[in-house]
Amino acid sequence: MTYKILYNDAVAMTGGQHHDGPLDPPMISRQIAAEGVHPIIVVTDEPDKYPAGTNWAPGVTIRHRDELDQVQRELREVPGVSALIYDQTCASEKRRRRKRNEYPDPAKRAVINEAVCEGCGDCSDKSNCLSVEPLETEFGRKRRINQSTCNKDYSCVKGFCPSFVTVEGGQLRKGKAAPRPDAAGAAPALPEPARAALDAPYGVLVTGIGGTGVITIGQILAMAAHLEGKGVSVLDMSGLAQKGGPVMSHVKIAATPEELHAARIGTGDAGLLIGCDLVVSASPDAVSRMSPPQTRAVVNATTAPTAEFVKNPNWRLPGSDLSRDIADACGAARVHRPRNWPPR
Repeated sequence: MTYKILYNDAVAMTGGQHHDGPLDPPMISRQIAAEGVHPIIVVTDEPDKYPAGTNWAPGVTIRHRDELDQVQRELREVPGVSALIYDQTCASEKRRRRKRNEYPDPAKRAVINEAVCEGCGDCSDKSNCLSVEPLETEFGRKRRINQSTCNKDYSCVKGFCPSFVTVEGGQLRKGKAAPRPDAAGAAPALPEPARAALDAPYGVLVTGIGGTGVITIGQILAMAAHLEGKGVSVLDMSGLAQKGGPVMSHVKIAATPEELHAARIGTGDAGLLIGCDLVVSASPDAVSRMSPPQTRAVVNATTAPTAEFVKNPNWRLPGSDLSRDIADACGAARVHRPRNWPPR
């Protein structure tokens, strides 16, 4: 039996908090060695980061993460109990720290030349990364790198592909500011909604994928309600931020705190759906919270590829009409689609 222990130096799924107590890979190796585990192999993307004299358990060896498959095959042939310690900082936490200038940010980016790419999916196979996304072109499906989520571990370039280009020292172009509501081509202004009477608790369901700010939206709404002296509760259902897992934030607002008896929005009790991702917003869990008499929905119609695309280069969005599923759950009379939008 081989135990695989992941050490990513943070509680990455819930905001990157440091773990409690002193703990590091050398300490883990000594603890499990004292329990009779042998052999112990450490796999890391930075084998040289451990200084000479590091207090490892006797017999510990350090290998590069590129040898992970080989190490696993070796350990499965060893009788008894063995351990593989995988030491690598969580990719989501790396991005957070880079924004705060607390982690090295390589001045190098990988891009895909779509004119050369043949859409074979070898880059996804090598990297197992959701930042490699499908790109539909007039010549068929290609690939592109989502630069906003790229982890900069460059594992995707290790495949046999001439379409990859690395740019060193370059900077991403800044996006253009959104047009003003009264400017040509801008989205039409939305009508000011009527305030809920709060005769009963009002439920706001925020849906999306990990790492896109779903929980932040829920916290902003909750703080705004709190500052107005209302009762409010928030229940966050977090997914895997790195892998784009589903995330939901249940926000309930009432006239007074005493009127709130449950944090989760019940079946058909959502007054508002704020959908940051179409796939999650149309999931059975989200749809079950909607009901035609009361639910309104504001949904981002853009779809992000799911984890299935990593395994299947021919992945397509599931067959059902996700927008229609949401519209049916809210009731056709509650669906508003601006005319002549988006502009052609």
